[in-house]
Amino acid sequence: MQTDAKNNGAALTTKDFKSDQAVRWCPGCGDYMILAIMQKAMANMGHKKENTLSISGIGCSSRITYYLDTYGIHSIHGRAIAVATGAKLANPDLNVWVFTGDGDCMAIGGNHFIHACRRNVDLNIVIFNNKIYGMTKGQSSPTTPEGVKTKTAPEGSYENPFNIGEIAIGAGASFFARVPDNDPKLLEDVMMQAYNHKGTSVIEVLQNCVIFTDGIHEQITGRETKDENQVILEQGQPILFGKEKEHGLKVDGMRLKKIILENEIGGSLVHDAEEADVLQHLALAKMQLPDFPVAMGVIRKVESKPFEERVHSAIKSAKGRGDFNNINDLFRSGSTWEIS
Repeated sequence: MQTDAKNNGAALTTKDFKSDQAVRWCPGCGDYMILAIMQKAMANMGHKKENTLSISGIGCSSRITYYLDTYGIHSIHGRAIAVATGAKLANPDLNVWVFTGDGDCMAIGGNHFIHACRRNVDLNIVIFNNKIYGMTKGQSSPTTPEGVKTKTAPEGSYENPFNIGEIAIGAGASFFARVPDNDPKLLEDVMMQAYNHKGTSVIEVLQNCVIFTDGIHEQITGRETKDENQVILEQGQPILFGKEKEHGLKVDGMRLKKIILENEIGGSLVHDAEEADVLQHLALAKMQLPDFPVAMGVIRKVESKPFEERVHSAIKSAKGRGDFNNINDLFRSGSTWEIS
């Protein structure tokens, strides 16, 4: 981090979070939009700059720590969440952001991811999902759709892909949102909601890789198709989509069903991201083309005590019951000896 951070109480600006490093992504990469909105959102958070930390793993996405003028750690493949958990436990006042890709997070770092969700560590995890290993030249990742040709599956991927929302919510994440990289307003809104949420916040960004999977999200995010193929969820509002908002959803048995509003008396489901039960949030996260639009916005946001509060509460309780305040007291308690 540069040493010219403002400490005079003046509001921070986007410029305060731009580093002096040249940004090196492919021209047209969706990462540029994520970086720009992240810098803007960090300025609006009002969090002390010296208490803002960005941590990344390995991959194109993970270069972002060089371009954000915050304290940062470019860690090792798949381990960004583990490093971030340690930092948050050591200093709970930190505003910690983890930047990772679908390969880095869902394959190499998959175990760290599910346990962060389960524990509800107060981290903000941004997953750049371009459905490919881009930096290492186009191998299949855990989110590569079946049938897509890659360097490791030249005849087309034959694996069942992960749905990131399903994994996150199923593992216990208290906050999950999905957003395309070409919707800056929604991206900033989701980042701000994640910042204000106490617990593990997972943001899946549908990010375009112009080299290996160019256009892979086009059906969902394209100007001509997005009205029909994506639905933006708003808390407390009916779930509507289509050019004229003529479609909605209802529960039919144990499943969601797409409806035409004029044919339904009761109207569409109303979105409630704060509902504790996960069933409807999982169903929304799993919706995919061609049967359903893809859900965007905050799908789940529920209150749950963060992990670091539990840990520090346990430490305080243990100290209250014992004779020692710290490890030095233990070593000097008389039940030790010197080896000479």
